Order: sequence, then structure tokens, then C-alpha cells
Amino acid sequence: MTSSEERLAAIRGGVPPRRHNARTIAALTGNPGCTRRAVLDGAGVDKPKLAERIGFPARFGQSRFAITRGNAFEAQVKADGGAELLRLVAERLGVPVPAAATWTDLGDGVEDDTAARHRRSAELLTGATPGDGTGDAAALFDHPLLGLDVAGRRVHLEPDLVAARLAGRFHVVEIKSFPVVDGQADAAKVSAAATQAAVYVLALRELLASAGHDPELVSHDVVLVCPRDFANQPVASLVDVRKQLLVLRRQLDRMARLDALLATVPEDFTADLAAEPTALLAALSRVEARYAPECLAACELAYFCRHEARGHSGALGRPVREALGGIADVDEVLALAAGERTPDPGQEEAAALLRAAARLRADALAGTPA
Repeated sequence: MTSSEERLAAIRGGVPPRRHNARTIAALTGNPGCTRRAVLDGAGVDKPKLAERIGFPARFGQSRFAITRGNAFEAQVKADGGAELLRLVAERLGVPVPAAATWTDLGDGVEDDTAARHRRSAELLTGATPGDGTGDAAALFDHPLLGLDVAGRRVHLEPDLVAARLAGRFHVVEIKSFPVVDGQADAAKVSAAATQAAVYVLALRELLASAGHDPELVSHDVVLVCPRDFANQPVASLVDVRKQLLVLRRQLDRMARLDALLATVPEDFTADLAAEPTALLAALSRVEARYAPECLAACELAYFCRHEARGHSGALGRPVREALGGIADVDEVLALAAGERTPDPGQEEAAALLRAAARLRADALAGTPA
């Protein structure tokens, strides 16, 4: 065992690392500059249990009703061998709807054998590569078992999605139950779906590359299928995930270089769930975090980090923190705005803007022209 592996085991208390999935990998891209999160995820710490242990439990997740609705919508879209799904994908890609397509459920018959599922997925997907003469006919592959390396460990991804071979390329198809109303869907939910789909695009590209195929045969355009206007009528949209792929690769590369990351962490740092909550709180406070309000929807430790960041400009969001030019303390910001404090070198521009904003606010409250 390497020294890095020993440190990671000590950080999580010697218990087996928590397994990642596409959702947790996608969440890694939400705050790539946060050392605390990168170390905990790299070590495989069970962050939900850690958050509960320190008294700041996570407050997000899908309701049972949403899961049931999603499963019913997915079954409807996939019915009849994916005939409706094939039509939706073809029309969205702007190609003729094939008269027929093969439907292969890569999870059928080997659900409890991960190794067998992975071998079967790899064999059938790499053997069906578009452009080689045998992989040009339309085909749909359900429940492929894919893999990615995360912090030096192989992670198996078991997506409820379809890889569609159509128009000479593979397209990842994500089926979601949130509605598209008047042509618009919730931007945050679309963004989350795009990031999760990017995980599958990257995994499928790596699978093809490992077999000597061109990874670009997997399109960066993901097909997102959602219900239209709160009804069960499905509608398909194209989502470009190139930006998400870039961010995902950077974060995975960062986590792969755990030696450099661990060098910034105190030698005795631990997130062992057997430790006392006060000791865990003290240990976490010694590892740099980069809290932003968006963390509340993606990271299990966000409520602790928000509590810790109270009184700091970063708690107001990245745009505010960046506009203030690195002035971290809210009291210091208010003092500069009121002219009660002389700005340090490098703070002059931010201080001038703060004073101007304070004058505008005072004029507005007084009802006088600016």
C-alpha cells in the first residue's frame, strides 16, 4: 500500500471507500476549487453520514413521488422496444426515422454480476461502433454498464439511459421527468442533467478509445427527453455538453493527483466517523473550503460550510466575492463602504466602488437624485 493510500484510509477511518456513481461524479464539477470537498471525495468519505455526525445534515434529494413518476415516464418512453424513443431521437437529430432498430438491454440476465455486465457492455458497444461496416444500422442500447477512474479507483456507472447509434454516431439519451413548459425547462435541472450526461459521454468515449476506436464517435450533443407541458407526451431536446466535459476532465485529473492535493492538508487530518463531533468540526475547519450558495444543491457538507462562512463575502456568492476583489470579511466591506477604514494596497478600486454604491443607496433611501 502506498503512503497516499494509507493517508486516504486514515482520513476515512479505515472503512471501505464510499462508491461513486454518475450523480456524485457530476456533483464534483459544482465547485472544483474546493480543497475540502476534493480531499473527502478522493478519500471516499461518506459525506452524508459525516454531515449528520457533525450536526449539519444534508437537506436535498428526490422525493419518492418524483422517483415513481420518473420511473413511469421512463417505462413509457422505452415501451415497444424503444419505437417512440427512436422516433424522438431521429427527429431531433434531423435524420429520417429508421424503419426498425435493434434494442439491447445490457442489464438483462446479469443484474447481479457486475463483471459480466461490464464485459457484455464493452463487447457489444465496441463491436457496434459506427462506420466499421457492422455498426451503421440503427440500434438502441439500454442500461449499459460503463466505468471511469475516480481518484485512482475504478467506478462502475449503471445508468438508466440509452446509447443510441444513429446517423453514424453514438448519442447518449437521458430521460428525465421534469417538464418542458412552453419550450422551456427549469435551467438548474437541465444543467444538472447535462452534467450527469457528460459523465456518461466521457465514460463511453473512454470505452471506445480503449478498443482502438475514435472517441469522437460519441457525440457531445446529448438527447434529453422530458414530458411536455406537465402531460405524459415526451419531447426531445439537444443539449451540448462540451463545457461540462471540460470541467469534468479537469476535476477528475485534479483528483487523480492526490499527492499534490494531500500536501495542502494537515498530516493528522481525519474524517473518521468514529471520532467525536467536536474533533471532526475542528479537523474540517483546518482544510480550505470554497463555499458558495450553489453548494446547497450539490454538496452534503454545504450547511456546515455555510455556517462556517457566515460573515464572509464568499457566503454571498462567487460574483460578489470576485467583485470585492478578495475582501473576505463582511465587516471590512461595510467599513470600506462607509469610509471608516483606509483600504490596503490593491483594495483601492474595490473601496471606491463600495463608497459609490453606499452613496447611491443613501440617496435612494433619502429620495433624492443620485
